Amino acid sequence: MRASLIQLSVDATESADERRHRAASLVGGRKGDDLVVLPELWAAGAWSYDGWERDAEGVDGPTAQAVSAAARRARVWLHAGSIVERDEDGTLYNTALLFDRDGELRGRYRKIHRYGFDTGEATLMGAGADVVTVPTDFGVVGLAICYDLRFPELFRALLDAGAELIVVPAAWPSARLEHWRLLTRTRALEEQVFLLACCAAGTHGGVRQAGHSVAVDPWGTVLGAAGATEETVTVDLDMARVAGIRSELPVLRDRVLGVEAPDGPRIR
Repeated sequence: MRASLIQLSVDATESADERRHRAASLVGGRKGDDLVVLPELWAAGAWSYDGWERDAEGVDGPTAQAVSAAARRARVWLHAGSIVERDEDGTLYNTALLFDRDGELRGRYRKIHRYGFDTGEATLMGAGADVVTVPTDFGVVGLAICYDLRFPELFRALLDAGAELIVVPAAWPSARLEHWRLLTRTRALEEQVFLLACCAAGTHGGVRQAGHSVAVDPWGTVLGAAGATEETVTVDLDMARVAGIRSELPVLRDRVLGVEAPDGPRIR
């Protein structure tokens, strides 16, 4: 299957509506792909905290409508990155959306691990509670977002839920680019999955973004990577590699901790 990561550059002079139009146009140009991925909070700006309340929307809001139509036109599965979602009770969430080739919403994941410690996302948004996987015509896709990369237990839970490919939209700061490179390869390797990590380019709320979106195979090999500025990287994935590598190096079979086993070690 063929996948494209579009690491939309965010410019403060561009309105959210203008950015939605540009994103939809880029997605619409990916006919022939199977999966297209956008970054984290690209419409509102991942670090533009002051605008989140104003720019929050529903899962059927203007961002979802624009990209859903684009997915339908291009006949691709579209991971729309994430939006600032406003729940019915008023709580804001950092929410990833996955649309099928007909533009139907097939998966919604609210970010579990919120970045910021005592500021920003950690204080302004609610935390998700669900591990989300979605069956597609090319395999089972697991959903995570940005800061989640630092928490391996989520990725192990996605593995246990059947994930063969994990998609991670992000707005990772360029100051920690080496962490991004290391963690994306590690998560693919340890779970023996394909990992597609799409990081925004440009500047969000005054924070320079890392770009360097990357596709990693279950062996930990980088199949394709962008730099800091180019907008799109496209890779071909042989999904049969997942089963092949798990058979060739069956490390997952030797798991003990976190597995229901009567003779396993006890943590005291």
